[in-house]
Amino acid sequence: MLPPSRTQLGLFFILLCPANIIGLWWAVGSPLVMDPNSICRKTKRLAGKQAELCQLEPEIVQEVAKGTKLGVRECQYQFRFRRWNCTSHSKYFGKILQQDIRETAFVYAITAAGVSHAITQACSMGELLQCGCELTRSRAPPSPTAGPGTEGTAWEWGGCGDDVQFGYEKSQQFMDAKSKKGKNDIRALIDLHNNEAGRLAVRSYMRTECKCHGLSGSCTLRTCWRKMPHFREVGDRLLERFNGAFKVMGGNDGKTLIPVGDNIKPPDKQDLIYSADSPDFCSANRKTGSLGTRGRVCNSTAMDTSGCDLLCCGRGHRDETVVLEENCLCRFHWCCVVQCRKCSVRQELSLCV
Repeated sequence: MLPPSRTQLGLFFILLCPANIIGLWWAVGSPLVMDPNSICRKTKRLAGKQAELCQLEPEIVQEVAKGTKLGVRECQYQFRFRRWNCTSHSKYFGKILQQDIRETAFVYAITAAGVSHAITQACSMGELLQCGCELTRSRAPPSPTAGPGTEGTAWEWGGCGDDVQFGYEKSQQFMDAKSKKGKNDIRALIDLHNNEAGRLAVRSYMRTECKCHGLSGSCTLRTCWRKMPHFREVGDRLLERFNGAFKVMGGNDGKTLIPVGDNIKPPDKQDLIYSADSPDFCSANRKTGSLGTRGRVCNSTAMDTSGCDLLCCGRGHRDETVVLEENCLCRFHWCCVVQCRKCSVRQELSLCV
């Protein structure tokens, strides 16, 4: 298996490692430093379009940082009940990135999607000078909305549609490491494919929203605009692709990817792909980036991945009672304060041994 390109790994570690930029990306619980100058000063390995973006559009780099944090939060949500839970431990995460496994495919896809989503949202919010609302003059009319009173309703594009194409292009520019050296690198082809799958999970699922205008609640005119899917939907969709990811191998020409196995259809652009099998993540192993599952909270009655049988890898679990404090007996006082008391709650937990 070929290692990821130095440019791509450099980009990930610059954004990921708290030692490089305090609290950025994978240090989710720490204050996030959004200074694009700090990011760009430390991106010595970046070149070409990425370095150009740092120099000419530092405000875009700020949105890249926000998007990567959005991606990691969603990654940790989607994998919260799995043996590998998208850990933020930089030493172990670095080992994950150096393998071409399913988990790495998801990381590349969700972060590329997060960057595209964050930049597009910043455009719609008027936070970037380079972009704004989507241009809709040449767009086809919106599809009719089902419901009483909408037949024959006049329509027009309006509101502030999300300019997803701008976010797509900037994510592609910054996240894709396209060096001449990597053109025939199978690992580079896999990473670029997964980046694209992430961006398409945003761009290909835009929805049309409309608002009715007229007297007495009538709908004589509809104003419509296009909006991105909620990022939770993006994460759900990419997790489905993760579960059905394709294992591939490099073709003889060094430029194509071939699915492994008999009678397997080739993956499409929205599928996730990988070339190496994942470790089981049951035991701690720095070489593979596994923290193990010892001490993880599991569900003793569930039969899915959150269940103790699967999460604890057959080692069993122990029950423990913990006392937690939470807000209770909350009252609203005019105006405008909510005051709560602290109550102690006993909670039974099941922990992997």
